[in-house]
Amino acid sequence: MRIPAHSVCTAVRDDIVAGVYERGSRLTEEVLARRYGVSRVPVREALRTLEAEGFVVTRRHAGACVAEPTEQEAADLLEMRVLLEPLAAARAAQRRTEAHLKVLRGLVRLGQERARRGNSDDLRSLGGWFHETLAQASGSPSLTSMLTQLRHKIAWMYAVEAPRSPLESWTDHGAIVDAVARGDGERARALTALHTERATGAHRLRFTGAVERVRTSQHAVNMSSPRH
Repeated sequence: MRIPAHSVCTAVRDDIVAGVYERGSRLTEEVLARRYGVSRVPVREALRTLEAEGFVVTRRHAGACVAEPTEQEAADLLEMRVLLEPLAAARAAQRRTEAHLKVLRGLVRLGQERARRGNSDDLRSLGGWFHETLAQASGSPSLTSMLTQLRHKIAWMYAVEAPRSPLESWTDHGAIVDAVARGDGERARALTALHTERATGAHRLRFTGAVERVRTSQHAVNMSSPRH
């Protein structure tokens, strides 16, 4: 498989998330360079970036290895997302463009249509696209980058159960977009907080012996006058 040198980091990260490289396994520059059809220089740069992101660790006498996050570290990621997703929605209500709204509304229509038809194959990717666009609409590159990294790590550490009612989930998305379109940051924040906390309960750790549902504290969200 030959890929552009600048895409090596993305390719290695995607393979880690997909489980191609097991947790704790060694990542040698020579093997990676051969796999992706590049020199060792972009591989070395990719490993540095992935170490900064938390996907890779450097061990004495072993070199670069896939990280082995603890259950607490994994739980922290979900808590961070519950805090940051609502922030992104609130900022999107103030900074979104018409182009952002057009994409978000189109995704909601498509998601609701697929959910009604019972076609769940594309719903997960559509949901990821929705939240990525919502983050971009916040107008904050740093916040968008943090949320992107969180999504990658959560996808790596957790398996996600399909929602019992996909249409309800996409109805939530539609309500969030309506609040963003009206410029109602507080409403957008509250709706996104509730939606994200509901979704958290569907996450199951991939790396425990007996996979258990992640228990997180559920905070009541007052939809009329949310507290922050």
